[in-house]
Order: sequence, then structure tokens, then C-alpha cells
Amino acid sequence: MDGIFALLTCVLTAKAVFGFGTENDLEIDIISELELENNTRGITQVYGAHNGSKAFLFHDVEREIHAAPHTGEKVIQLFRNKSEFTFLASIQQRSSSSGVILSIREMEHSFFELESSGLRDEIRYHYRYNGKSRTESFPYRLADGQWHKIALTVSGSHVLIHVDCNKIYERVIDPPESNLSPGSSLWLGQRNRKHGFFKGVIQDVKLIFMPSGYITQCPNLNRTCPTCSDFLSLVQGIMDLQELLAKLTAKLNYAETRLSQLENCHCEKTCQVQGVIYRDRDSWVDDDHCRNCTCKNGAIECRHMLCPPVNCSPEYLPVHVPGQCCKICRPKCIHGGKVLAEGQKILTTTCKECKNGALQKVTETCPPLNCSEEDRILPENECCFVCRDPDVLSSG
Repeated sequence: MDGIFALLTCVLTAKAVFGFGTENDLEIDIISELELENNTRGITQVYGAHNGSKAFLFHDVEREIHAAPHTGEKVIQLFRNKSEFTFLASIQQRSSSSGVILSIREMEHSFFELESSGLRDEIRYHYRYNGKSRTESFPYRLADGQWHKIALTVSGSHVLIHVDCNKIYERVIDPPESNLSPGSSLWLGQRNRKHGFFKGVIQDVKLIFMPSGYITQCPNLNRTCPTCSDFLSLVQGIMDLQELLAKLTAKLNYAETRLSQLENCHCEKTCQVQGVIYRDRDSWVDDDHCRNCTCKNGAIECRHMLCPPVNCSPEYLPVHVPGQCCKICRPKCIHGGKVLAEGQKILTTTCKECKNGALQKVTETCPPLNCSEEDRILPENECCFVCRDPDVLSSG
């Protein structure tokens, strides 16, 4: 039960935030849209029930008070998108007269029409259902020369009528058609060009496409129960949430299945050295060629190579060769009784280097020295003099 209550609360909150839109989007001020102050034939601007908005006296003469095509299209779109609306108006109807307050029609078909008959003292609501005309009559006297507020609310198959902020009727009817025909026209104070002329003053005419729009006219009225439109929206919201819950449940089950499969997998950890990726248990020789390295569970382990003993013949000597870690046997050189290994240099008249068992002349550019000749020494196996290190000599 707590879960259902929480779900309904979420739906109600979502509808309050997202379902109603803004007032400008869902409310049409008919008098402002028609710009009646620019129309001088058959109507006159007069004082109304209050000074907060414009009021107009509709005379007993022929007139054509209807909306421009763009306004009609706006009304048509709102009727198509909303299942609940309220028509509001303040009227002062001539005693015992009859006339149409508002009519939305296409040719001879009325999709919405509110009529006040002073001859029979009744309010008539004309609409269409399944392509056929319907009329609901509500006994009440509006044509008494007094000011009245009237609000007609349609919510699904329910119709409510408030007069002077009192609910006088609530009735179940066939649900009116909301898919208005393109080109439908909106008339104020008359049915069409020749019929249904209203006699009296009209003020505050509005169409409001939201639940309980009559509260706009009578803010002190308490809305105690949801309308049919509210209920249908709640049901639809619950169905949408149930569908969403089913999808989330399916995704959760799939994720749990995938996780159980991953638990049985061995996630291999790799090693990266200078941009090269090694898999677990891969081995390689380090750059100095003296260490064997292995990738173990994402960590690099390296060990120095063990070099075997080198036994060279008398003509050879063990030496380090670039690119190899262990010494190898290379031919030796002899000059003036001095034994030179591969790569060693000696300065005679020129600089010579031991290569492949023979002394070969090499060209070597010596750097300039900033010390006196007395402080210069020739390192062993080199051809260029260097300066003595005073600190080393003093410390020695």
C-alpha cells in the first residue's frame, strides 16, 4: 500500500509539473484575440462588472464577430491536444432574450456552442459525438438583466456548470469530439453571420485547457476530487511507470547475468614499457641487454643475466661489445710490447685503435683545453689529452 501511495504521489507531482504547461500556453483570452476595440459594427465598449478588463455591449443588429484564421487554428490545436477544457465568461443578458455566447463550428456543425435561452430559461450546450450533433439543456435563468459569471467545464464524459461560483449542474454525457475540422471558425455573441445574436454585455471570455479551469474565475472554490481527465492521466502515468519498471527489471537481470559471467573470468593484467604492451608472463630483454624481464600479473620483474666464464685463446682477449651484455673473445693487438684489447687506442705519431687484431688509424678531433701544458695528461688507451683535476691531485 505504501508503494502504491508513493507511486500515485510521483504521478501527481509529475503531472503538476509537466502536464499543465504555462498559463499563456493553455489560456486564450477571446476578447483580446478578437481585438474588439477595433470593431465598431454591432458592438460598443462599455463599463463592465469591474474595471479590470474590457466589456462590450452586443446590439440587436447584424454583425460579424469572429476570430481570424490564426486564432482559430490555435484553438483547434488546443482542442486536439487536451481532453479537458473550461469556457468562462461574465455576461449581462437582456431580460427574456436568447442568444449564443460562444460558438466554434464548421459550416452547420457545432463542435462547441454555449447558448442562453431567455424564452425557456435554460442553458444549452451544443457539441458533436461520433459525427452527430448533441445538445444538453440545463434549466437556469441567465437572461434577467443582471451580471452573472458562467463557467462550463468538460472533462472526458463529464460536464460541470458553475454560475456565480456555485456548481449548479454536473452531468455524464457522451464524450464530445475534440478533433475539430481544419478551418473551423470561432464566433463570439452569435452562431454565424445571421443567427443566434446575443443581446447584452460580455466580459472576461476565456477558454482554459487545464483541469478545473473554473478556479480561474472563482479562486475560492476548493477542488476536492480529481476530474476524469486527472484520473485518466493518473492511470496512464501508472501504466507508463509499470512499463518503465518492467524495462528496468529486464536490464537489471541482464546486468546480473553479465556480472556472474565476469566473476568466472580471469581478468588479465598487462605491463607497458616505453609504449610497448606485454601480456601476462611475456618475457623480453631490457634495453641494456643485461637483464631478462617478465610481466607477472601487471608487475615487471627483471633479473641480471648470469654470464658464463670466457676462455679465450692466446691471440684473443675478452672484451665488451656494444649491444651485448657478456664479454666475448676478440683479437688483440701488440705495439712496442704493449698488449691492446679490441677498441683500445694508442697515440703514436697519430691516433690508432685496435680493430680485428690490427692497429688502424682513426681520426679523432680533440676538444680545446683551458689548462697549461704542465697540467695536461693523457689517459690510458686514449688519444686526447685532458686537464689534470686539481681537486683530485690535492686530495691524493
